[in-house]
Order: sequence, then structure tokens, then C-alpha cells
Amino acid sequence: MKTITRILGIDPGSRITGIGIIDTDGRNNKVVHFQPVKCGDGDFPDRLKIIFTDITTIIHKYQPDEVAIETVFMAKNASSALKLGQARGAAICAAVAMDLPVYEYAPKAIKQAVVGKGAAEKTQVQYMVALLLNIKDKIPADAADALAVSICHANSRWTLAKINQVSSNYRKS
Repeated sequence: MKTITRILGIDPGSRITGIGIIDTDGRNNKVVHFQPVKCGDGDFPDRLKIIFTDITTIIHKYQPDEVAIETVFMAKNASSALKLGQARGAAICAAVAMDLPVYEYAPKAIKQAVVGKGAAEKTQVQYMVALLLNIKDKIPADAADALAVSICHANSRWTLAKINQVSSNYRKS
């Protein structure tokens, strides 16, 4: 019997944070839930509170085993990078407050895992996520990115498990 791991993927943003949850057995991934968390244009601390409380609610409802989040990329300006970092912080705090392990992946690594090239366009990511998870409906861009983070982590977990299995077998010889 294969163990199923539930992964919550997060694509952080100060206006919209993408959420994507999958179940994986290491080889097959199945979509559980996806949505954008819309924070609006209100005061920035209020937007951070929305990210924190909505992710906490989603964690309570869907009970993920692990959380994967995209790292900060080079933003157009310092202010954008700081806001993105704070949005990531709110999301990470929600996961850590629930005692969940958090894994971080660079945008290029996520695109590489899903599309096959690190410089993929958003539309390519959306297309491949829908194809890989057999989703027929249109996926909001931020939710597709979050599902891509989940897929990247699922692939990384499986690869690391295989490496650990081989190295532990090697040590026994």
C-alpha cells in the first residue's frame, strides 16, 4: 500500500496569493483544491492578515502534510520585493504555526519541474499544470503557479526518497 502525502503549494503575492493542494504517492499526483486568495488593495497589514488567516483556514480544512512555497524572485523594484517577502512571511507563519514543514523552491526550479525549462511563460505553466493534473476547467494563473509549486515538491520528495533508499542500501552492503 502506497502512502499518500498531501502538499499545500503557495505562490505568494501581496495582492493575490495562489493556493494549490495535491495528493501524491510519489508517482501520481491528484488535485485536491486550488484557489486564489484575493487580498485586495487595502492597507498592507490588512492584506498580510488575510493571507495568514485564509491559509490557516485552508490548512484546517484540507490538513496538508507539507507546505511548499516559491522563493522571492528579483522584483522590478525594492518595494515590490519587500512586499513579496512579507507576503511569503505571512504564509510561512501560518504553516509553521500549524507545525507543518515548509520547503522553498526557486521560480526557475518550479518551471523546470513542470514545463521542462526554467524560463517558461505563465501560460505554459498553466497549460502543463492542467495537463499533468487532468484539470479541464481554466485555472487562475496564481492558483496554477501554486499547483506547480506542489508538483515541484512532489517530484523533489520522490527523487530524494529514491536517493536515500539507494544510499541506505549501499551502506548495508
